[in-house]
Amino acid sequence: MTGAMQRTHAEVLDTDVQEGEFKLEKGVEKSDGQNGKIPFERKLNEHNDLAQQNASLSPLFVTWKIGRDKRLRGCIGTFSAMNLHSGLREYTLTSALKDSRFPPMTRDELPRLFCSVSLLTNFEDVCDYMDWEVGVHGIRIEFINEKGSKRTATYLPEVAKEQGWDHIQTIDSLLRKGGYKAPITNEFRKTIKLTRYRSEKMTMSYTEYLAHRQHHHFQNGIGHPLPPYNHYS
Repeated sequence: MTGAMQRTHAEVLDTDVQEGEFKLEKGVEKSDGQNGKIPFERKLNEHNDLAQQNASLSPLFVTWKIGRDKRLRGCIGTFSAMNLHSGLREYTLTSALKDSRFPPMTRDELPRLFCSVSLLTNFEDVCDYMDWEVGVHGIRIEFINEKGSKRTATYLPEVAKEQGWDHIQTIDSLLRKGGYKAPITNEFRKTIKLTRYRSEKMTMSYTEYLAHRQHHHFQNGIGHPLPPYNHYS
């Protein structure tokens, strides 16, 4: 593994946000989520059975939020199975610097950031667009827009619950997010192809990152002690 890939993600961003040391992978998709730094593969591999099963390859999303109210600051991921070591670094930077909804992050923003990593699991195609549970499933929809083009859009499992949406509100918001501009009817909703999924998510604040780094230095740079995981869900 390269030296850059061995650095924690906040350290990667701290350096690469100025140097632009990354390339955009194909197949990225946007959602809504949170994160901040993390050599978290070790925690997942050792302490989570699901992650142990998918330690080498996994679809993933990285979400940044900022401030006390945790406003969305960037979220991009992929439904393609990615190697965790390279995928986490790739999408940490991509979501921080290449989300077209936001300007690239700056170093001054680091102290106010939260970063979440979501590993996506348990994908199921369903026949009924209502066949998913708010707060439990993420959903990815595929539909044909008013111009006859196929479009996709996704929300991670926490989004609908955080927004207080029901099934219809979530679906309609996702259609708009995917660029559908025509009136939304129940008949059109029934044409949607929906895939539900779950995620294993971990969040870390910049403050927690600094505490981890200080602990790491206290240990004289030997090994990579585990960071606090009180936000793991």
